[in-house]
Amino acid sequence: MAKNATPKTSVWQSLRNAWKVKDIRSKLIYTFLMLVLFRMVGVIPAPGINYAKVVADMQAGGQSLPILDLVNMMTGNAFSSMTIMAMGITPYINSSIIMQLLTIAIPALERMQKSGPDGQKKIAQITRYVTVGLAVIQAIGLTASLNYVKDGWFNYVLVGVSMAGGTALAMWIGERITEKGIGNGISLLIFAGIISGLFNGIVSLIKEAVTGKALAPWLVLIGILLLGLVMIVLVTFVDLGMRRIQVQYAKRVAGRKMYGGMNSILPLKVVSVGVLPLIFAYSFMAFPSTIIQLVGGNGKFAQWWNTNMTSISPLYMIITALLIVAFTYFYSSISFQSDEMAKNIQQQGGVVPHVRPGKPTADFLKRTNSRLTLFAALFLAVLATLPNVVTALLLQSGNLKTAIPFAASSLLIAVSVVLETKRQLDDLLVSRNYDTLF
Repeated sequence: MAKNATPKTSVWQSLRNAWKVKDIRSKLIYTFLMLVLFRMVGVIPAPGINYAKVVADMQAGGQSLPILDLVNMMTGNAFSSMTIMAMGITPYINSSIIMQLLTIAIPALERMQKSGPDGQKKIAQITRYVTVGLAVIQAIGLTASLNYVKDGWFNYVLVGVSMAGGTALAMWIGERITEKGIGNGISLLIFAGIISGLFNGIVSLIKEAVTGKALAPWLVLIGILLLGLVMIVLVTFVDLGMRRIQVQYAKRVAGRKMYGGMNSILPLKVVSVGVLPLIFAYSFMAFPSTIIQLVGGNGKFAQWWNTNMTSISPLYMIITALLIVAFTYFYSSISFQSDEMAKNIQQQGGVVPHVRPGKPTADFLKRTNSRLTLFAALFLAVLATLPNVVTALLLQSGNLKTAIPFAASSLLIAVSVVLETKRQLDDLLVSRNYDTLF
């Protein structure tokens, strides 16, 4: 079973230590200012939008397309407000996934990716172009499906150009943070949107508790906060989990120097697939509802789907959990290459104890990864189902008016970003101390 790697310092202690170092403090300030710029730009209205209808839909409870819940989560509800950041960084995420799959399917792209820094730079440039194209298509398609665009073809052009420009600006901000700031810029932009939405949801629950005249709203608020805390602890514990495979390297002599003769660790993360299975599963389940509402379907299938496939229905939760398991295995199968890892270990003169080199090592790594994938699939399925179960129970009891303001995907992304940013801070502090000693 995977052992847990517990960090030696807390997040706040790492921040305090980093703030004492001038160059790291400059990076932190730069990152903060870029995030502020991202959120400030996110309130600029997009031209060509009929904001009277937008306000009416917001007062009625928001847009009706289920797939937009994912977009709102990623953008911090910028889409529901129809700002120039309505698409946010989601087209970049989609284009990155598309390019990752294409590099596996197209040999030319695979050779380009493996050709070193120049090839990877070309892949990154192609990803940027695909991002802008997807942003234009998504902006026009989604806003037009909601009847938010004013009459006239020029307004469609304005919406596409302005929202694609917002996505390009968000991509630029993310790349600048990665280059000159702390952490992965794209991940931090998603994190900022998730935290904004989470804050607004908690504020709404607090208002319900304050305006209510009974004790039940306060108990619901406390219970939801405790549930969120427990889920954060579980996600953190599992995210830090590693399966460490020992690798022994044989001694070899080259000239007058001796190389190898040491032990190393090959770490395999317990949940290496991240949040992608959740996003794929949610998108797949939201697709039929979106199509039904776009075509104005009123048939038997549409009525059955709208009645039995709500986010809190048992059938919906079961199918979503099964899809998460399926997508976890699918993504793991294309991202984990046991044959290539075994080949690299053998070429470097390494061997896994009690396992023969070559195919037996590849089979051992494949079996180990399959066990980790099974645990990751079940963990993500339970994690995704738990908030919906609690929401269904609270709604049936009449103690909750809206859904819980956090989902498994948002918590998983937020925790992963915080931990990764903390690791980068710790690495910078270690290298800074190393430079001062030597």
